[in-house]
Amino acid sequence: MCLGIPGRISETYEKDGLRMGKIDFGGTLREACLAYVPNATVGDYVLIHVGFAISQISESEAQETLALLRQIADLEEEIGPAGRT
Repeated sequence: MCLGIPGRISETYEKDGLRMGKIDFGGTLREACLAYVPNATVGDYVLIHVGFAISQISESEAQETLALLRQIADLEEEIGPAGRT
């Protein structure tokens, strides 16, 4: 299983022959390869896994996923990470 984090494309460009982009994760910008999502444009949401956009998603999917990730983080703060005794 892999975990993709939703982000919004804020800029696209080419680097070393690859389509790349700046991805906005709620104010934090990171570079990611956009080769696997050729139709994604500035303003679109994508799932990022280890520096690669692996799929394009809707804004509502992105917001729902981010809300779930926040709930997981809140739960971990409350009860501690899994596996601890």
